[in-house]
Amino acid sequence: MRTAVRAARVLAGIALGVPAAVAQLLFLLVAGPLLGVPRARRGVLALAVRLAGAEVRRLGLFGDVEVAGGEGGRPGGHDGRRALRYLALRWPVGVLGALLLALLVIGVAVAVRLAWSWGRGEPFDGMLPSVFLVAYALVAGVVLLFLEVTGLIGLAALERWLARSALGPSPTERLERRIAELAETRSGIVAAVDQERRRIERDLHDGVQQRLVALAMLIGRARRGRSPEMLEELLRQAHQEAQEALGDLREVAWRVYPAGLDSLGLREALATVAERAGVPVTVRYGLTGRLPGPVETAAYFVVCEAVTNAAKHAAAGSVTVEVVREGAAVVVRTRDDGRGGADPAGGGLSGLARRVAALDGRFEVASPPGGPTVVTAELPCG
Repeated sequence: MRTAVRAARVLAGIALGVPAAVAQLLFLLVAGPLLGVPRARRGVLALAVRLAGAEVRRLGLFGDVEVAGGEGGRPGGHDGRRALRYLALRWPVGVLGALLLALLVIGVAVAVRLAWSWGRGEPFDGMLPSVFLVAYALVAGVVLLFLEVTGLIGLAALERWLARSALGPSPTERLERRIAELAETRSGIVAAVDQERRRIERDLHDGVQQRLVALAMLIGRARRGRSPEMLEELLRQAHQEAQEALGDLREVAWRVYPAGLDSLGLREALATVAERAGVPVTVRYGLTGRLPGPVETAAYFVVCEAVTNAAKHAAAGSVTVEVVREGAAVVVRTRDDGRGGADPAGGGLSGLARRVAALDGRFEVASPPGGPTVVTAELPCG
């Protein structure tokens, strides 16, 4: 069903490209002489950019093609010259699409007439149906249909390639964008590390340190105590504080980096997160084998932060964690039934976004008021 819908969209896109090719050809015929007029050149190039932008939108709607635009939102160029060159190369492709569609319509019409005539026992083009003629017509029809479909697929691929090569960024522009992305990712990683350090310091100061202070005070009172009954009670309290301090210290160490992630793998580490969470967590793990270390670490912290937020801030009743492979990427998706309203720019979620961006991944947070909250991370794992 999905394949049929996509094929229909491609056919519709090719059909819409036919009148667009006619308009482009007429524009080029008029624009040619006007390019020699200085006052008209700017308007011609601006109109070329708009026509190329319409082609990009058509390819995006009917061909699932994304063309990264140039500066100012204009496709692939700054002065419209690349857009003009694209139109000069694109209109013959539109004419070729018109020919392929015409052949398709003619072939379908002939096949319908042939089936109608021979199905009623009437001659078609002076030929009565026979075993040989029916077999010949079937074989010829299948071959012609295959050639037609192959031509349409090739035409769609040609249009995608032409748009990306003519309107997409040049190698220099791609390199500049990549350098900017890497610089932004590097600064984001530095900020994420500093933020994580502050969180560790806060956890140690507000949790473990306070426990140790209370333990030291209990031990001091026990040393000064004279009553055996009071000494026994103080020692019991000191033992309890020591156990709670150890528990807090293990919790901080686990949040810094789970030791079981290296030895047991991501699946077992996520199972531990589900056990330690304050809400019921269902883990659906659809991977086989181990992932690269950075990918496993990023996936673990995405789930850990999302589950923690759901338990502490969203008042969620349950959380579902899904880890699957989609193409060359690993998709980690958490969904809770809490009250929603999570801020993607918050400390924890923004740190996750920077961590995922460092791996050239994609991070999204969908959290409308009232819920549900869905946190999705796509991690390349080629």
